[in-house]
Amino acid sequence: MVKANRAIFLVLVALFFIATVNCDTTTTICKVKVSELAECLPAIAGKSPSKPTKSCCAAIGKADLHCLCNYKSEFTKFGDPTKAMALPKQCGLKLPRECNKKFF
Repeated sequence: MVKANRAIFLVLVALFFIATVNCDTTTTICKVKVSELAECLPAIAGKSPSKPTKSCCAAIGKADLHCLCNYKSEFTKFGDPTKAMALPKQCGLKLPRECNKKFF
């Protein structure tokens, strides 16, 4: 009986974890899913970040860039804010002029 209760408990914990993860992937910032923006982390993190991938550029293309300008302080948690603000240009997009005033 104890083994059965433990198994049920573990299944419930696993289901709770899956539900929690699924909720986080639907969170949006500036009209783009957080999970999609996460595709850009390799392009802003570390000493020698990689070039943005097609999926990163697709996420940046969907985003409200004016809105993203307000998140510079958040970028420091994940990588270099200057590199983050360079992503639109690297993806062939133009960064709104107002963003430059907010960051540099």
